[in-house]
Amino acid sequence: MKPKKAPEITDKYQIRYSEKEYLDMADELVWASFNKGNESTFSFLYKNYAADLFAFGYQFCGDAHLVEDCIQNLFIYLRKRRGSLGEVHSIKSYLFKCIRCEITKRLKERGLLRDADEILHHKAFALSLSPETILIESEHREQQQKRINHALSQLTLRQRQALLLLYEEEMTYSQIAEVMGFTEVKSARKLVYRALSSLKEIFLKK
Repeated sequence: MKPKKAPEITDKYQIRYSEKEYLDMADELVWASFNKGNESTFSFLYKNYAADLFAFGYQFCGDAHLVEDCIQNLFIYLRKRRGSLGEVHSIKSYLFKCIRCEITKRLKERGLLRDADEILHHKAFALSLSPETILIESEHREQQQKRINHALSQLTLRQRQALLLLYEEEMTYSQIAEVMGFTEVKSARKLVYRALSSLKEIFLKK
């Protein structure tokens, strides 16, 4: 009796890839695999992006429990909507946009958000960037760090978010526009330029 041949996998979206293979794949293909119902892809997305989403969300609102709930709700929602989701070219910027919207919604429900630009409790978004990150050289690192953080605290919430996405997350202006909900890339570029200009003015006053 001839041995049976293993069944051929005709649906490429149901193949179980390794983490390295996923990392080497274009975001469009990874997302398409998830949207087609591939469970291993869903696991990869959660494992690969949950920590980044938490870090960004916590910088946004400073409430670890709220951020964790929002991340769980986001992935539950995405899992339920598989098969009807649109194309995604940058998974990270798409997920960041989603978590930002979810946190904003929850903060509004709690009365902690006036509008899309500002949280009532400013200390909740204590963004911290290193001197090297924003190209400031100093032998007095600790003192300079305090000056930077103080200057950042005087920026608007959107300005701080934009700098975080650009320097810490290394996103492009196009990706920042997506996360921030802008229809045009130039709006994201203008926001970053204004933030940097404000920082320079604050430092010149010292």
